[in-house]
Amino acid sequence: MRTQLPPEQLARDTRFNRITTADRFADERTKDVLESRRFNPESEEASDRARRQMHGIFVGEIQALEGSGRTAFDYSTDETPFAMKLDMARQCWDEARHVEISIKLGDHMGIEVGEYSEAVTLFEAACHPDPVFRLAGVNRALEGLAIDVFTTMRDFGGEMADPVLHFAEDWMLADEVTHVKMGSNWLRELTKDDKDRQTRALEFQRTVDGLFNFRGLRGETRESGIQLARKFREMAGFDTSEIDEIVRMAEEQRAQYAQSAY
Repeated sequence: MRTQLPPEQLARDTRFNRITTADRFADERTKDVLESRRFNPESEEASDRARRQMHGIFVGEIQALEGSGRTAFDYSTDETPFAMKLDMARQCWDEARHVEISIKLGDHMGIEVGEYSEAVTLFEAACHPDPVFRLAGVNRALEGLAIDVFTTMRDFGGEMADPVLHFAEDWMLADEVTHVKMGSNWLRELTKDDKDRQTRALEFQRTVDGLFNFRGLRGETRESGIQLARKFREMAGFDTSEIDEIVRMAEEQRAQYAQSAY
């Protein structure tokens, strides 16, 4: 098996409909995102938005499984300690379980695999030859996004009085906090004697976090489409300044996108 697998070579069956990241962000249908950011249970679009989001979570879990699996496989033990490989293998187990849960949630919500498109934006965060940058992109940025998305969907399930959705999202959220914490710990461990490398990896993470803000969709206000889960991020090893930076970037992106959209 080759190392450093590029996104276009990820295996999928004929049910999946893949689009590029560029196509995803060029989609004209996203221009109304600022008018309907929050999952409003009383909205006529609430059900379809939740189903679309759930399918996005499903394909995201597949890509998270692939990203953590590549981290376990792509590097020699000289580059990454064996204990770190074990942590990544444990994460693969979790992500595989999340894929199964997401499929069952899809059945519960009336979603078919491939009903919505799949962009490989999340896996692209794993495409870096340096394992420290990989940890920053996958375990801190991608899995940090998962913390926020699962918190948002869990709360939406509570508002919709859907105990199945609420319980499943809360269950997976606990795993995501662990995955981010593992990434935070290993990033600091691998760079404890190389602060310049750590700084560059965190700069890479900020770039990925900016992409994962989705033009300002993520934020701390109640009206944000993706709720930034500050408490859970702190539990996972983010410090206050890192969280504040994500919020600041999202606010800037939201303002820029609003200006360009009108």
